[in-house]
Amino acid sequence: MTLPPPSPTLAIVGAGPVGLALALQISRSLPGAAITVLDARAQDAPVAADPRTLALSLGSVQALERLQVWPAIAAQSAPIRTVHVSQQRPGLWGALAEASLLIRAEEERVPLLGAVSHYGALVAPLQAAWLEACAREPHRLASRFGTHVQAVKPLAGGVEIDAKVVDRFDLAVIAEGGLFNEQGRKAVARTYGQTAWVGQVTLEGGQRGIAYERFTPQGPAALLPLPDAADGSRRAALVWCVDRDDDPILALNDTQRLAVLNTVFAPGTGRISGMSPLKPYALGLNAEPSIVQGRTVRIGNAAQTLHPVAGQGLNLGLRDAHVLASCLAQHPSDIDRALRQLQRQRAPDRWSLMTATDLLARGFTWQWPGLDTVRALGLQALHRAAPLKSVLARHMMFGLR
Repeated sequence: MTLPPPSPTLAIVGAGPVGLALALQISRSLPGAAITVLDARAQDAPVAADPRTLALSLGSVQALERLQVWPAIAAQSAPIRTVHVSQQRPGLWGALAEASLLIRAEEERVPLLGAVSHYGALVAPLQAAWLEACAREPHRLASRFGTHVQAVKPLAGGVEIDAKVVDRFDLAVIAEGGLFNEQGRKAVARTYGQTAWVGQVTLEGGQRGIAYERFTPQGPAALLPLPDAADGSRRAALVWCVDRDDDPILALNDTQRLAVLNTVFAPGTGRISGMSPLKPYALGLNAEPSIVQGRTVRIGNAAQTLHPVAGQGLNLGLRDAHVLASCLAQHPSDIDRALRQLQRQRAPDRWSLMTATDLLARGFTWQWPGLDTVRALGLQALHRAAPLKSVLARHMMFGLR
């Protein structure tokens, strides 16, 4: 009689959106696996109140739909139906004064390009779904909130996790990466010398459902649509990147910042009539060459922290989680084979996106003579080249696949 293969034991360190999405997917695709989620925060911490803004691609929305948590998230999110890309400094030719790239959902024959949600609105439904799964199957699914992981030690055929008590697992997934300026430097690292000022604004005029990306000589600025305020006013999340050593925002008061911000975005965006207090974040690239090291896998910000220029960090992490779950489901009795497959499948998507965001973050700040016009010509040419624009849109929505 052939015995069934032993059920793998997995530890997922980090109960953010990427870690929880992974736990839910593996619990369903690998029904024999024993899964433990560990996180330093308390289970009853008010995650729903966390105001951080996250951009979700259409691929991420579809992944959350498959996990049956999207309806709760969608109720507190705003769809992106158009992406508008332009540069602040115009080219030398009058015709290029406002050259721009427009990507529209209807042109790509999709209902939306993505959505914008708050961190808390995303994590709370995922956590609730995971806790419900743990209650249904306590013999194999567990949560250890309020638990700080001290160390992850490689062992032959597994890992040892020191978190108050020492436990052995067949596989550890690190899904807790933190912010760039809080991380130790990885093998691939670059400091951009930029600060991202992040907050929310109120807009008058313009259209809903448009995500604006504006490249300025100091760095990119973005306005991402948010659900309307209670009074019906239009809101957007702001990411405003500037030179750290020549910061034009730092010394200004809120009134002055609002006045400067209204000079940044293209005509048609709408007038920015109000702005929340802004919070600064240091920006950089920090990545592992491979997301697999023995029986330890790093996904999301633990594997790569990107410049926010394209809003793709969370989407890349969710794709890490999806492919990992799929590889384990294909090879449930051979974790090492599953991890080799994971490495092969994730490398092209990871490196293409890291390279693209790195070039975008730096390339639009280069001030060589005539380069403004070259960039304007490039934006205009890409806008008119429908097949190439569609390739770019599909890459942003679903990654390289």
